[in-house]
Amino acid sequence: MERVTETRPLHGLGLAGRAIVVTRPAHQAGALAELIRDVGGTPLVFPVLEIFDVQDIQPLLAVIARLSSFELAIFISPNAVNKAMNLILARGGMPSTVRVATVGKGSARELRRLGIEHIIAPEDGFDSEALLALPEMWDLAGKRVVIFRGDGGRELLGDTLIARGAVIEYAECYRRSKPTSDAAVLLGMWARDEVSGVVITSSEGLRNLFDMIGEAGQQRLRATPLFVPHPRIAETARELGVMQVVLTGPGDEGIVRSMIDWWGECSAPRVDC
Repeated sequence: MERVTETRPLHGLGLAGRAIVVTRPAHQAGALAELIRDVGGTPLVFPVLEIFDVQDIQPLLAVIARLSSFELAIFISPNAVNKAMNLILARGGMPSTVRVATVGKGSARELRRLGIEHIIAPEDGFDSEALLALPEMWDLAGKRVVIFRGDGGRELLGDTLIARGAVIEYAECYRRSKPTSDAAVLLGMWARDEVSGVVITSSEGLRNLFDMIGEAGQQRLRATPLFVPHPRIAETARELGVMQVVLTGPGDEGIVRSMIDWWGECSAPRVDC
């Protein structure tokens, strides 16, 4: 089942008595965990992705050394911003001739924090499709574009820009890995019916979670409300047999609003409306 929540202020204790599994990488889980606490919930931080530096940094440094040869730099995620921009700033900063774009508000917020003021980013949506729909992404014939990203990932953005005439180069600036965390504590809480919901923000993370919790945990997860911010993740969840998939609004506040809406006016913990 999918629901999309309207944007409105967070208030009250709409998640009181509910424990929510937050699966983001440890260094990115804090803001969402704090919002869950603010509305009465208990965040259970269980990272399903770890972010590391690339093993060979020289190709990335080589791209940064000739950054001024590009007309556009696209950062695919907050991790891409942090990993690449720290190196860029240490080598003189972003050239003024290079426009900067990103796919989501979180990445745009990180870019502004690091001193980038003029950013091409979608106001509605937070994925490659939303960025590609912007007017600035159409008039790129013959233009050189660098895409800062993690290892692997979707090719839609680059392939579409190539089809529009751009010259694309990828700069991999981090790598993802499945953690080796022990899921025993989480599985114990699930067995005691103490887990109310799970937040997943990537399809790769969802598959990692399935691997990490084993067959018994997978059965629990399939019967637990799963909150996801993108239809692509929802599709993966359905393929894995999750029965309650809730499509949320964008960003941390959109996720929390959707959780509050899902349980509505229920006051008893762990009871679905």
